[in-house]
Amino acid sequence: MRGRAIVVSNACASCLAAKRLLAFHTYRSLAARSFSASHTVHSKKDPPSSSEPQRDDKDEGKNDNKPDTPKEGAMSRRLSEMTEQSFAEGGKSARKNIQEAGFSEELKKQLEERITASSFKSQNAAAFSLVNMPASAGRGTQDIAAAAPWTGTESIHDVSLRMLNDASKPIRVPFKSPNLQPINLQPSAKSSRSSGQRLASARERTSTYEMSQDSNMSEKQREALRKELQERFTPGARQMPGTLQGLSSLANELIEDAIAQGKFRDVKRGKGVGIERDHTANNPYLDTTEYFLNRMIQRQDIAPPWIEKQQEVAREVERFRRRLRSDWRRHAARLIASEGGALQSQVRRAQAYAAAEARYAQANNNGTSQEQAKAAADLEYRTQIDHEGRITRIDQAASESSDVTASPTSFPNKPEAKKESTAAPLPYLSPLRDEAYLSLEKGYHELTIKTLNALTRSYNLAAPQVSQKPYLNLDRELASCYADVAPSLPGEIHRRATERSHESRVEAPQRTNEGLLQRFAPKQTIPIHEEDASKRYGLKEFWRDLWGGAENRHAG
Repeated sequence: MRGRAIVVSNACASCLAAKRLLAFHTYRSLAARSFSASHTVHSKKDPPSSSEPQRDDKDEGKNDNKPDTPKEGAMSRRLSEMTEQSFAEGGKSARKNIQEAGFSEELKKQLEERITASSFKSQNAAAFSLVNMPASAGRGTQDIAAAAPWTGTESIHDVSLRMLNDASKPIRVPFKSPNLQPINLQPSAKSSRSSGQRLASARERTSTYEMSQDSNMSEKQREALRKELQERFTPGARQMPGTLQGLSSLANELIEDAIAQGKFRDVKRGKGVGIERDHTANNPYLDTTEYFLNRMIQRQDIAPPWIEKQQEVAREVERFRRRLRSDWRRHAARLIASEGGALQSQVRRAQAYAAAEARYAQANNNGTSQEQAKAAADLEYRTQIDHEGRITRIDQAASESSDVTASPTSFPNKPEAKKESTAAPLPYLSPLRDEAYLSLEKGYHELTIKTLNALTRSYNLAAPQVSQKPYLNLDRELASCYADVAPSLPGEIHRRATERSHESRVEAPQRTNEGLLQRFAPKQTIPIHEEDASKRYGLKEFWRDLWGGAENRHAG
């Protein structure tokens, strides 16, 4: 005996009800779950009836007549969902954009149907929550979801439950008297607002009034402003959306309304308008560390510790160089003046030394060695003044000074004297140096250079690499001193020769025969008038009048 094949199809009544809700937009009460089974039994012995293949042929004919609809992909479904969401939450701007985009009527109809279905779901949320409730939900959850809303009449189940609760008395607890809060019936002052709140509210009212009284606004704009002010006090007028897309759409709508009112007409447009640019930020020759350091100092008004050391180093170096140049200028002027001759010859000799110093500096700048530069400038160390102040002349200097003829003194402010001085050639001399002066000042120079280098070293340890300073070298400082002082020697010699000497204000103390008390007594310059000798009355006359008789008094 052959077996039979049994096909059983089970369908949930709740699912069928949900489908009917979506199709016909109606609400039906939910019945208890029931199952329907349809048995289709076919025997292998009995051939199938002739009606079944005919029905299959008809179905195949119908399927052949229907066009093949393409299956919608995931990207298309996502785009349609985004369009629907923007259409539902986007506001007026989104609807306007969709209308201007030129959607087809069929797509618009689909969107409207989906919006209607979504609104129907939100209106009948209780029924949909019960239909879509999972099977794992408890009995209490299902009862809460399926409970009918309150209609004003108490059901039998609620009455029974209330009677059962009232049957047993509650447990007694110790009596506690109610605490009566005192009520202050006196009129109290209004709550004081802060000055910032009052200023903000006054500013808002002032700006609103100025905007409403603006003569440039049209009646349409004024009406829109009046409507906006009225909507502020309308209940539920300021409901904020709950999604980011809703917030963005609300912001776009407010911006569009502001543009329509002409609030952006006076805004300056263009690239870089209203932006303060720091031109040193893109400087390729400025290090990033130095840029941020300068920016920090400027904005926060602070100075790092090495800034003070930098000022101290610069001040000490400048003081040393100023003293070195003043000492050498005074000594070189005395050295040139000690050779004798007229004032013009001394000035020309100083000019010759300046020219020799320029030749020496030019030879050093051309890249030659120091020995070659000295040979090119005929540099010779010589001493005209010894340590005791005696002048020792050299034959070469004497011969050079004797060759110079006396002529009127050349002043820089007289053009005739300048022409005469430039007409005669200057004597060819070597740069002015004094070995004895250097040996006498060597101790001071070396000690000062050592102190300045130690100060520079402590500064370099705290300063960044771009701000560090080089160490000082005595030979380099002396060469710079000679080059700076040489052009000013003619003017210094002329000033020392023509300047009037100032009398010394310090007077030497004179020896007097005054006593000790008279020396320490305050000096007062009081005019004294000498009395006539015939009218003088002193101790002698007083003694005579005291012991003498009346005759002596009358005789006196």
